[in-house]
Amino acid sequence: MEKKLNEFSIGESGIIAKVEGEGRVRRRLFDMGLTPGAEVYLRKKAPMGDPLEITLRGYELSLRKDEAQWVVCTMEEAK
Repeated sequence: MEKKLNEFSIGESGIIAKVEGEGRVRRRLFDMGLTPGAEVYLRKKAPMGDPLEITLRGYELSLRKDEAQWVVCTMEEAK
């Protein structure tokens, strides 16, 4: 099942399948390490839902919802 990163609930994780968008937005996301194949875990959301705090490649990253909408993930199966 695919889900956009901005739709994750706290505690969900997935593997980045693709990064949509183009130009500066796409380049910025790639520069932050949001590339296909990377595992992401949603740690926290601010009270109004923006920004999101994710764990990616061993570090924490804060990301705006409007940036997270471009990241499509494959959800991991429950273990």
